[in-house]
Amino acid sequence: MTNPLDKFRRAAKALKAGYESGLPDALTRIATVKPRSDGADLRHADYLHVIAQENSFATWPVMKDAIESVGLDRAQKIQKLKIALHAGRTGVVTQLMEQTPNLAKDHFGLHCALNDVKSVWTMLRDDPTLATQKAGPFLPMVHLCKSRMFSVQSEGGKDSVAIADMLVANGADVNAGSVEQDEPLSPLYWALGHVGNMELAAWLLENGADPNDGESLYHATELGHADGLSLLLKHGADPKQTNALQRAMDFDSVEMVELLLSAGADPNEGSDAWAAKTGNKLGCPALHHAAYRMNSGPVVDLLLKFGADPAETWEGHSAHTFACVFGNTVLADRIEALGLHAPMNEIETMLGTAATGAVPAGYIDPAKLPKVYRFILREILQLPGKLPHIKALVAIGLEWDLPDNHGVTPVQLAGWNGLADVMGYFLKLSPNLGHVNNYGGTLLSTIMHGAENNPQRANGDYIACLQLALDEGVALPRTALDASGASEIRAFLTQWAKDRPGQVVEYGIV
Repeated sequence: MTNPLDKFRRAAKALKAGYESGLPDALTRIATVKPRSDGADLRHADYLHVIAQENSFATWPVMKDAIESVGLDRAQKIQKLKIALHAGRTGVVTQLMEQTPNLAKDHFGLHCALNDVKSVWTMLRDDPTLATQKAGPFLPMVHLCKSRMFSVQSEGGKDSVAIADMLVANGADVNAGSVEQDEPLSPLYWALGHVGNMELAAWLLENGADPNDGESLYHATELGHADGLSLLLKHGADPKQTNALQRAMDFDSVEMVELLLSAGADPNEGSDAWAAKTGNKLGCPALHHAAYRMNSGPVVDLLLKFGADPAETWEGHSAHTFACVFGNTVLADRIEALGLHAPMNEIETMLGTAATGAVPAGYIDPAKLPKVYRFILREILQLPGKLPHIKALVAIGLEWDLPDNHGVTPVQLAGWNGLADVMGYFLKLSPNLGHVNNYGGTLLSTIMHGAENNPQRANGDYIACLQLALDEGVALPRTALDASGASEIRAFLTQWAKDRPGQVVEYGIV
């Protein structure tokens, strides 16, 4: 009888041969997974690890154990279910459960994530200690709180509260969360800031969850409404030194900005004077951030009303200069009306001209740019109507394929935001389509992740972005065909694979 693991072992050997021969696809696959961080030569186990990751398993031993325990087909389906629940792909989850109703059998964490009250109750009745034991990488409370399944169930919010109540009754801690990239993330963050489960978030706060967990207030601004922010502030959340004010400004929300300022957010936090006084160099003062984000008059007026000081500097630069450089004429006019503006140097004057969409004479050496302007393309490209500004900056020498601090390039960021016109412009400049960012994301996977996780994804045209990338010839991993939670994206990619089978590859992480 053929061992189902043999084909994966052969795939690892083929990957090794390709990598050692310098084949571009093999190099990209290794760069995506990064099996070793110590710079040492790759071993056979490292190639097996890549194969496991590409098949949605955390490690080769985990994959091997799963396949040997329940068989290849069921193991792959269970793993696909885990990944879909983790990524919030409710459509994929529903499809998997319709095909195999008992797929989560004996998996307590999966039942919590599925928001399955009856199954959770049954398993806790038989073994109450399950409430406090890790189920895979997370505690059951985290599985529950980070699940989006409540959003596609008629009584989803109430059911998630019922499960949380059962978990706590059996010893679970409402503040015991997870750690991601060395950052602690509480159940409250997952329930409120990540998936927007308002009923569960309210229950957690009423049952002892800490509103000052370092993440929830910031991410509550991303829900598309102010209810989560109001809930946290009602339970004692402190907006100081959280960057929640600046995140609310990213959405130009007068309501959220006023809520935070009224609750004590300091609009001058992060300024040079504030940093010198507190010894804490944190964030960006609100008026400078308003320049970045092209905030409207009502938001700017609120900041000034609550004490934002136009005379404060950040990294030695005035708010007025920032307003001119980034093109926020509303903010520049408000500051000028107060009689506060500073002369600009040659580079700032050129950047200010480019902000109008005009191309100034001359070129800028990017190495001479102050660090606050080095990633100006990244800062503005997701804002409406900024394409002429982008083109003018590129025309005077700014780096159009420069990865930011997260390794994300402008073309990838345009894809993350679903901005087909901006992405199309960068593609015409011939960027590095094989670039892998610090998250392990390629251009294609970054677009797909943006379609599911960008707080402003409703405004993006992700299918158009996927088509642009595929038209450029980027590989289409087979795993991508059913990976998206959006049925229209799954249908588009499936049709593309049918029409262009030669572009489909059997590897790759999405």
